[in-house]
Amino acid sequence: MKIERIELQQLHIPLRFRFETSFGCTVVKELILVSVYGEGEVGYAESVAMPDPYYNEETTETVWHMMERFLIPKLFASPIETPEDVDRLFAPVRRNHMAKAALEGAIWDLYSKQKGVSLAKALGGSKSVIDVGISIGIEPTVDQVLAKVERHLAEGYKKIKVKIKPGFDVELISAIRKQFGDDVPLMADANSAYTMEHIDVMKELDQYGLMMIEQPLAHDDIIDHAKLQRELSTPICLDESIHSVEDARKAIELGSCGIINIKVGRVGGLTESKRIHDFCQAHDIPVWCGGMIESGVGRAHNIAITSLPNFTIPGDTAASSRYWEEDIVEGGVELIAPGQLAVPDGPGIGYALNARAIGNYVLRSTNFRP
Repeated sequence: MKIERIELQQLHIPLRFRFETSFGCTVVKELILVSVYGEGEVGYAESVAMPDPYYNEETTETVWHMMERFLIPKLFASPIETPEDVDRLFAPVRRNHMAKAALEGAIWDLYSKQKGVSLAKALGGSKSVIDVGISIGIEPTVDQVLAKVERHLAEGYKKIKVKIKPGFDVELISAIRKQFGDDVPLMADANSAYTMEHIDVMKELDQYGLMMIEQPLAHDDIIDHAKLQRELSTPICLDESIHSVEDARKAIELGSCGIINIKVGRVGGLTESKRIHDFCQAHDIPVWCGGMIESGVGRAHNIAITSLPNFTIPGDTAASSRYWEEDIVEGGVELIAPGQLAVPDGPGIGYALNARAIGNYVLRSTNFRP
């Protein structure tokens, strides 16, 4: 693959609403749009890192620095034949997974376009339609969450995920079950807000028939999660603890979880996402694709990876119009039926960029050449 130019653009996109988790509140999405040019095609991806190091250690600034100082020079210095070569090329650089994933994802898109196939097909995906769920942040009151649950159930979303934190958990889940019944596919996401001292809270949540409790304990833990899982009938889903197929292997062997959330940025790219998917499939551990409030570019990448067969649980890739007044892809990423998204069959990610919207949101832009 011949790479002729790489462009980085930092964008600030206002959300239509505040989105709160146990570690912070987002009202503006900050991202880095990566464009990789080669042989008449352009591949696109985005960095999902946040401005602050609260979800993980990376930030928008560190991602820009790592790409500019280390990763882009490596791409220009070594020939690559396939996107898998990028994963091997970046391997000597420790962690910095979101920086790696942004560049590798753009090269996957470029590779797919050069081959004239969809990104989903290039990854080995087979689905033409995927089921999707919705993620609801922490609100000032339980009633405000209930109102959102009611609206999103009416829209047909196939899974309801609610964010929880100590003091905003059992009462919330109990109220959702009381109002909407036990058949609603419901899960709770703690974003590492609890410790083993909260085991009584976890056991209370265990009685509500949840699909899973996501990452209740520390962001880097698999030991205490194994202890907790033995005390619960509800599957634990690991998110922040899984950065590689090796992390997945260890967690599964220890019994730390029954489900794994694969976020492309968190694990370092589509190649590693595929490896985790394949390993989990071989060990009967279902996976699903988590969201990081992506623009349409990142959502297109999520859709593509979710087309693989072991993504059996609806992910977080909700419609663009829920988040943005105007997405950076033409037409946005929208439902084709209640709770369903189409897997594009055109070359690459299957979406054209909205240049006018990007121009409205861009803060800085830099080009790199060999």
